[in-house]
Amino acid sequence: MTGIKRETEVASLISFAHRIFDEKGLSRETLSEILDRLTDLAAQTDLWNSEAYPPPKEGELQVRYLISQDEDATYALYLNTMRPGKKIPPHDHTTWACIAAVEGVETNTIYTRLDDGEEPGKATIESIDEIEVGPGQGVALLPNDIHSVTIMGSEPIRHLHLYGRALETLTERTVFDIESGTCRIMDVGVKTRSANAKDKS
Repeated sequence: MTGIKRETEVASLISFAHRIFDEKGLSRETLSEILDRLTDLAAQTDLWNSEAYPPPKEGELQVRYLISQDEDATYALYLNTMRPGKKIPPHDHTTWACIAAVEGVETNTIYTRLDDGEEPGKATIESIDEIEVGPGQGVALLPNDIHSVTIMGSEPIRHLHLYGRALETLTERTVFDIESGTCRIMDVGVKTRSANAKDKS
Protein backbone atom coordinates (compact mmCIF):
# COMPACT_ATOMS: atom_id res chain seq x y z
CA MET A 1 0.00 0.00 0.00
CA THR A 2 3.01 2.29 0.15
CA GLY A 3 2.68 3.36 -3.48
CA ILE A 4 -0.99 4.25 -3.12
CA LYS A 5 -0.34 6.21 0.07
CA ARG A 6 2.54 8.08 -1.61
CA GLU A 7 0.38 9.02 -4.59
CA THR A 8 -2.39 10.24 -2.29
CA GLU A 9 -0.03 12.32 -0.14
CA VAL A 10 1.73 13.82 -3.17
CA ALA A 11 -1.59 14.71 -4.81
CA SER A 12 -2.68 16.42 -1.58
CA LEU A 13 0.53 18.49 -1.49
CA ILE A 14 0.21 19.57 -5.12
CA SER A 15 -3.46 20.46 -4.65
CA PHE A 16 -2.55 22.55 -1.61
CA ALA A 17 0.22 24.34 -3.54
CA HIS A 18 -2.19 25.18 -6.38
CA ARG A 19 -4.78 26.49 -3.97
CA ILE A 20 -2.46 28.70 -1.96
CA PHE A 21 -0.89 30.19 -5.08
CA ASP A 22 -4.34 30.91 -6.48
CA GLU A 23 -5.33 32.61 -3.23
CA LYS A 24 -2.14 34.49 -2.34
CA GLY A 25 0.25 34.52 -5.31
CA LEU A 26 4.00 34.10 -5.03
CA SER A 27 5.67 35.40 -1.86
CA ARG A 28 7.99 34.15 0.87
CA GLU A 29 4.92 33.66 3.07
CA THR A 30 3.31 31.45 0.43
CA LEU A 31 6.47 29.39 0.01
CA SER A 32 6.79 29.02 3.78
CA GLU A 33 3.35 27.43 3.92
CA ILE A 34 4.15 25.08 1.05
CA LEU A 35 7.48 24.19 2.64
CA ASP A 36 5.70 23.22 5.86
CA ARG A 37 3.56 20.75 3.92
CA LEU A 38 6.57 19.44 2.00
CA THR A 39 8.47 18.94 5.26
CA ASP A 40 5.55 16.92 6.63
CA LEU A 41 5.61 14.76 3.50
CA ALA A 42 9.38 14.25 3.78
CA ALA A 43 8.91 13.11 7.38
CA GLN A 44 7.00 10.07 6.10
CA THR A 45 10.27 8.31 5.45
CA ASP A 46 8.65 4.98 4.54
CA LEU A 47 7.39 6.61 1.33
CA TRP A 48 10.91 7.47 0.19
CA ASN A 49 12.89 4.34 1.07
CA SER A 50 15.97 3.13 -0.76
CA GLU A 51 14.20 0.06 -2.12
CA ALA A 52 11.86 2.23 -4.19
CA TYR A 53 14.47 4.92 -4.84
CA PRO A 54 17.99 3.47 -4.75
CA PRO A 55 20.85 5.81 -3.80
CA PRO A 56 23.69 6.59 -6.23
CA LYS A 57 25.88 3.62 -7.10
CA GLU A 58 29.57 3.60 -6.32
CA GLY A 59 31.18 6.13 -8.63
CA GLU A 60 27.98 8.22 -8.82
CA LEU A 61 27.32 11.25 -6.66
CA GLN A 62 23.68 12.01 -7.47
CA VAL A 63 20.44 10.39 -8.57
CA ARG A 64 17.27 12.42 -9.17
CA TYR A 65 13.82 10.79 -9.44
CA LEU A 66 10.73 12.48 -10.86
CA ILE A 67 7.86 11.81 -8.48
CA SER A 68 5.13 13.97 -9.99
CA GLN A 69 4.53 16.91 -12.29
CA ASP A 70 1.50 18.55 -13.87
CA GLU A 71 0.76 17.91 -17.55
CA ASP A 72 2.15 21.35 -18.46
CA ALA A 73 5.45 20.56 -16.66
CA THR A 74 4.64 22.76 -13.65
CA TYR A 75 4.52 21.82 -9.95
CA ALA A 76 7.29 19.23 -10.37
CA LEU A 77 8.28 17.10 -7.37
CA TYR A 78 11.58 15.22 -7.28
CA LEU A 79 13.41 12.99 -4.85
CA ASN A 80 17.11 13.83 -4.86
CA THR A 81 19.64 11.46 -3.31
CA MET A 82 23.31 12.50 -3.19
CA ARG A 83 26.53 11.12 -1.77
CA PRO A 84 29.00 13.00 0.43
CA GLY A 85 31.37 14.99 -1.74
CA LYS A 86 28.65 16.23 -4.08
CA LYS A 87 28.78 19.98 -4.59
CA ILE A 88 26.40 22.12 -6.65
CA PRO A 89 27.84 25.59 -7.33
CA PRO A 90 25.90 28.82 -6.72
CA HIS A 91 22.88 29.07 -9.02
CA ASP A 92 19.36 30.44 -9.31
CA HIS A 93 16.28 28.55 -10.48
CA THR A 94 14.16 31.10 -12.41
CA THR A 95 11.18 29.54 -10.63
CA TRP A 96 10.23 29.04 -6.99
CA ALA A 97 11.64 26.05 -5.14
CA CYS A 98 11.07 24.28 -1.82
CA ILE A 99 13.48 21.65 -0.45
CA ALA A 100 12.85 19.39 2.55
CA ALA A 101 14.99 16.63 4.04
CA VAL A 102 13.91 13.01 4.28
CA GLU A 103 17.25 11.89 5.72
CA GLY A 104 20.75 13.31 5.87
CA VAL A 105 21.93 16.91 5.85
CA GLU A 106 22.77 19.20 2.96
CA THR A 107 24.43 22.55 3.53
CA ASN A 108 22.79 25.38 1.61
CA THR A 109 24.76 28.61 1.28
CA ILE A 110 22.64 31.61 0.32
CA TYR A 111 24.10 34.46 -1.75
CA THR A 112 23.19 37.95 -2.84
CA ARG A 113 24.16 39.44 -6.18
CA LEU A 114 26.09 42.69 -5.93
CA ASP A 115 26.32 43.78 -9.57
CA ASP A 116 23.45 45.00 -11.76
CA GLY A 117 23.66 42.17 -14.29
CA GLU A 118 24.19 44.56 -17.18
CA GLU A 119 27.46 43.01 -18.43
CA PRO A 120 26.82 39.58 -19.99
CA GLY A 121 28.81 36.76 -18.45
CA LYS A 122 29.92 38.87 -15.48
CA ALA A 123 28.55 38.65 -11.94
CA THR A 124 29.63 39.38 -8.39
CA ILE A 125 27.97 37.51 -5.54
CA GLU A 126 28.68 37.08 -1.84
CA SER A 127 27.39 34.64 0.77
CA ILE A 128 24.91 36.01 3.29
CA ASP A 129 23.62 32.91 5.10
CA GLU A 130 24.15 29.18 5.60
CA ILE A 131 21.27 26.79 6.21
CA GLU A 132 21.67 23.19 7.33
CA VAL A 133 18.76 21.23 5.86
CA GLY A 134 18.25 18.02 7.82
CA PRO A 135 15.15 15.99 8.80
CA GLY A 136 12.33 18.25 9.90
CA GLN A 137 13.95 21.20 8.12
CA GLY A 138 13.81 22.81 4.70
CA VAL A 139 14.55 25.87 2.64
CA ALA A 140 12.34 27.90 0.29
CA LEU A 141 13.70 29.96 -2.59
CA LEU A 142 12.19 32.64 -4.81
CA PRO A 143 13.03 32.54 -8.55
CA ASN A 144 15.99 34.93 -8.28
CA ASP A 145 17.41 33.59 -5.02
CA ILE A 146 20.91 32.12 -5.34
CA HIS A 147 22.16 29.11 -3.40
CA SER A 148 24.82 26.41 -3.49
CA VAL A 149 24.67 22.89 -2.04
CA THR A 150 27.35 20.79 -0.34
CA ILE A 151 26.92 17.24 0.92
CA MET A 152 29.18 16.24 3.80
CA GLY A 153 28.94 13.46 6.38
CA SER A 154 29.38 9.78 5.56
CA GLU A 155 26.01 8.58 4.18
CA PRO A 156 23.89 9.49 1.13
CA ILE A 157 21.23 12.11 1.74
CA ARG A 158 17.63 11.98 0.55
CA HIS A 159 15.63 15.20 0.00
CA LEU A 160 12.37 16.22 -1.68
CA HIS A 161 12.50 19.14 -4.13
CA LEU A 162 9.32 20.89 -5.33
CA TYR A 163 9.65 23.40 -8.19
CA GLY A 164 7.22 25.73 -9.87
CA ARG A 165 8.36 24.33 -13.23
CA ALA A 166 10.11 21.10 -14.16
CA LEU A 167 13.91 21.30 -14.13
CA GLU A 168 14.09 20.19 -17.75
CA THR A 169 12.21 23.36 -18.79
CA LEU A 170 14.50 25.75 -16.91
CA THR A 171 16.72 26.81 -19.80
CA GLU A 172 17.66 30.23 -18.37
CA ARG A 173 19.07 29.23 -14.99
CA THR A 174 22.34 30.96 -14.13
CA VAL A 175 25.34 29.35 -12.44
CA PHE A 176 27.92 31.61 -10.82
CA ASP A 177 31.70 31.35 -10.39
CA ILE A 178 32.67 33.40 -7.35
CA GLU A 179 36.42 33.35 -7.91
CA SER A 180 36.34 34.50 -11.54
CA GLY A 181 33.34 36.81 -11.13
CA THR A 182 31.55 35.18 -14.05
CA CYS A 183 28.22 33.52 -14.76
CA ARG A 184 26.70 31.36 -17.49
CA ILE A 185 23.60 29.35 -18.34
CA MET A 186 23.36 26.25 -16.15
CA ASP A 187 22.65 22.81 -17.57
CA VAL A 188 20.20 20.42 -15.93
CA GLY A 189 22.94 18.20 -14.48
CA VAL A 190 22.24 14.51 -14.02
CA LYS A 191 19.46 12.99 -16.09
CA THR A 192 16.19 12.67 -14.20
CA ARG A 193 14.97 9.10 -13.70
CA SER A 194 11.38 7.94 -13.60
CA ALA A 195 10.13 6.90 -10.19
CA ASN A 196 10.41 3.20 -9.40
CA ALA A 197 7.01 1.64 -9.96
CA LYS A 198 7.47 -1.73 -8.28
CA ASP A 199 5.68 -0.74 -5.07
CA LYS A 200 2.60 0.85 -6.63
CA SER A 201 0.23 -1.61 -4.95
